Amino acid sequence: MRSFAFICLLSFLIIPAFAQSLETYEQPVPGTTVNFKMVPIPAGSFLMGSPSSETGRDNDEGPQKSIEISAFWMAEHEVTFAEWDAFFKNMDVPQTKAIAVDAISRPTAQYIDLTWGMGRDAKQPSNSMSQSAAIMYCKWLYSQTGIFYRLPTEAEWEYACRAGTTTAYPFGDDPGALRDYAYFKDNSGDKFHKVAQLKPNAWGLYDMLGNLTEWTLDQYDDNTYKKLEDHAKDPVKDPGSRYPRVTRGGSYLAPAKESRCANRISSLADWNKRDPQVPKSRWWLTDGKSIGFRVVRPAVAPSKEAIEQFYVSYLK
Repeated sequence: MRSFAFICLLSFLIIPAFAQSLETYEQPVPGTTVNFKMVPIPAGSFLMGSPSSETGRDNDEGPQKSIEISAFWMAEHEVTFAEWDAFFKNMDVPQTKAIAVDAISRPTAQYIDLTWGMGRDAKQPSNSMSQSAAIMYCKWLYSQTGIFYRLPTEAEWEYACRAGTTTAYPFGDDPGALRDYAYFKDNSGDKFHKVAQLKPNAWGLYDMLGNLTEWTLDQYDDNTYKKLEDHAKDPVKDPGSRYPRVTRGGSYLAPAKESRCANRISSLADWNKRDPQVPKSRWWLTDGKSIGFRVVRPAVAPSKEAIEQFYVSYLK
């Protein structure tokens, strides 16, 4: 893993005056009566990855590395349809087939129901979008609020999921308790559920495991941890090709062993295999119905120039 230019920008090209006290707050969704809660995640260090003794472990989860993480906020739950539709159905935002990196575009219309009959309740998590669509949502939210939102890095996601624990799950190593915290293969009924219906982890985050698999910023590399230096601070694998990128958390379709804090899931071109368009949609995943996301906000805001460079870099 390299020194990660974009997080360097976000971490070091900062304006100290933008720092804010790290407390829980409610973020109104522009154009709606909907709010979502942002939970403070304290700075700290943790062991990223899993030990070789962990049940269900894959080779790409090691060797474990000690990682330092700067403070940030993370959304209490996955982005819901109520939040997503404030962007997706906003007719004031131009709709383009391509991703316009220099502008804000809303996704093209869906020509089939990409919830696949699971419902579109305001409190259900929004699904089936590409990483680019999720980042464009963050860019739109930034334009509306003046607050820099983005996807979590893979390291931030795992740090937040663990919430200070070192076990396979945030509650211990016994998967028998997973049904109290996550909708996964054994208790989901093969569909996603409204957010925040089960127990949160120790830092107050709901559905970190199960329900929808969540996008992170990182490019996937099965040798990431072998290349990563111990005590790296805020690492992220820079964006490269469209596939594979890293998703985390398992989903309503995944067994318990895939719904562990350390499990890494690489995105696949097959997640759009039924898309008849040429080229295939940059916005939607016809075969990624279990994919969603949640947003984070760094505790110290980057400069305006660094934020703009960040969005361009991920939406190119």
